[in-house]
Amino acid sequence: MGVEGAMKCVKYSLVFFNFICWICGLALIVLGIMAQVSLHNTLRIKDVSMSGVPIVLIAVGALIFFIAFFGCCGAWKENYCMVTTFAVLLTMIIIIEIAAAIAGFVFRDKISTIVKDSLTDMIENYKNGTKEFKASVDGVQEKWKCCGVNSSSDWSYLDSDGNTVPDSCCITKTTGCGKGNMKDASKVYQKVIHHIYLTLLAPTEYLKGYRACQETSLSKTNHKPHTTHMKCKY
Repeated sequence: MGVEGAMKCVKYSLVFFNFICWICGLALIVLGIMAQVSLHNTLRIKDVSMSGVPIVLIAVGALIFFIAFFGCCGAWKENYCMVTTFAVLLTMIIIIEIAAAIAGFVFRDKISTIVKDSLTDMIENYKNGTKEFKASVDGVQEKWKCCGVNSSSDWSYLDSDGNTVPDSCCITKTTGCGKGNMKDASKVYQKVIHHIYLTLLAPTEYLKGYRACQETSLSKTNHKPHTTHMKCKY
């Protein structure tokens, strides 16, 4: 009786945890799809290599989804073939996760550069862009409460006075609120769009340190874009 009870406990525990994994796999697929849409629509990322991140999420999510299915069904039905398949697929996912972690570490700087370059293109093409394109850029700045890629000075080309930003940069948005207020921290956000990358991909503690360094450097250098990145160590 003791052995039989222990086996049932293992069986139902395996079913339960695989069901949780099944939900996580589904969540990864949804997250990957959302990331793909966000990168190529909201952020207008043109470099096709950036699709690698959401595609990996979708692929890993699908793999976890099927692994959990085999594990859950195999344990419930006590099917040797399905449990064996579960074990083999589980080994594969561990290998893939290790490889993905290594690849992410090795190419982290390239991803940062791609995102930054794409965001810079957005800023440069804003003035002559379509209404939909401008709405997309404005939506990013409003959502993340930021202004420019390196600093609000990225918008200096927008108007002949060299001191105007889009209204989406304003803390309190009103028509014409960005006119002549580029450096006014009480009216215009001084955080930069590039921190989107850090928010999505960087570790929490690293992100806090970088943000503190970035904001301090911007305030000390009168918001000069490149000085910030020289002082903030990655």
